[in-house]
Amino acid sequence: MAKTLNVGMIGYGFMGRAHSNAYRMVTNFFDVPREPVLKVACGLVEEEAKAFAKQWGYESHCTDWRQVIESDDIDVVDICVPNNVHAEIAIAAAEAGKMILCEKPLALDVAQARTMVEAVEKAGVANMASFCYRRVPAVTLAKTLIDEGLLGRIFHYRSVFLQDWTISADVPQGGMATWRLDVKAAGSGVTGDLLAHCIDTAMWHNGPITRVNAMTETFIKERTHAETGKVEPVGIDDACTFFCRFENGSLGNFESTRYARGHKSLFTVEINGEHASIRWNLHDLQRLEWFDHRDEGRLRGWRSIHVTDHGGGHPYMDHWWVPGLAIGYAEAFVHQVADFLTAVDKGEPCSPTFREGLETQKVCEAVLESAKTGTWVDVPED
Repeated sequence: MAKTLNVGMIGYGFMGRAHSNAYRMVTNFFDVPREPVLKVACGLVEEEAKAFAKQWGYESHCTDWRQVIESDDIDVVDICVPNNVHAEIAIAAAEAGKMILCEKPLALDVAQARTMVEAVEKAGVANMASFCYRRVPAVTLAKTLIDEGLLGRIFHYRSVFLQDWTISADVPQGGMATWRLDVKAAGSGVTGDLLAHCIDTAMWHNGPITRVNAMTETFIKERTHAETGKVEPVGIDDACTFFCRFENGSLGNFESTRYARGHKSLFTVEINGEHASIRWNLHDLQRLEWFDHRDEGRLRGWRSIHVTDHGGGHPYMDHWWVPGLAIGYAEAFVHQVADFLTAVDKGEPCSPTFREGLETQKVCEAVLESAKTGTWVDVPED
């Protein structure tokens, strides 16, 4: 029988559900060397934590995350709470010898992220930053094709992440539901929340980003705070556009906003190389679009690859249904958990590690600094 891995979940919101679902599903589809056991769910409100624990099958619940850290029977701490408490929880977990899986962005800022990296590396504990889109099969396939050199030299990388849920001035900031609009809880707006995904995926595909030039905008300058009831200045960015240079000489264009009517969660990637180009769209996440200039001229054009095949190099799909039947967003988290459990059993790091999360944090901070100063900003190498 597989060894067990006892999970302590901190947070019961959207990400807490996504991660819990993955722990419950993974052994049904993947032959993993360790079986997750849902031990304790932790959240601020007693009744809500209790209901969450019951719904998802946790053995117990609590309202103080320190109880999770201090428990002898917890192996991995999964952090799914607002960004401003990531560092404190992760550092305490590392000092207690716990493995850690932490939602993105890693921290409020680079300084906090560095302390988290130092803590997990000093303790020697397994750690992972949750950038789930890496494990969408079509996105993973794109990485494989790039690494195999099929695109040739990369010239351009462009990515957008568009939403529209904060356009109304009546949407509050702060509190459990809208903490992403409170700079004290989130650290930034779309840059850390949405562009962090674009940046992580881009650097995974295309290597380090070295310089950025950005602009941001906060369209609604004041919002009522959900907890105080007072109208307060808004400190997060509602929209961000930046362009950049990659270490390999290619150019990048990135855009994110929560003010794009008609887009609930549009994440797109396009990569242009000397031989071929790739496109991907979260709204049709099972498809990878491919253009190869080496095709015969009369047949040359964009093709749509349905990434559901078995035994044909389509990542993860051998574990699911018959070819042609699609999977979705939730399964990316299942892949993440499967990879984490396998890496833990082998004693190997599972990418993206906290150190890789720090690299994304550096780019995010450079983007915000560039927008503030109106100048090019170099991404620090240290």
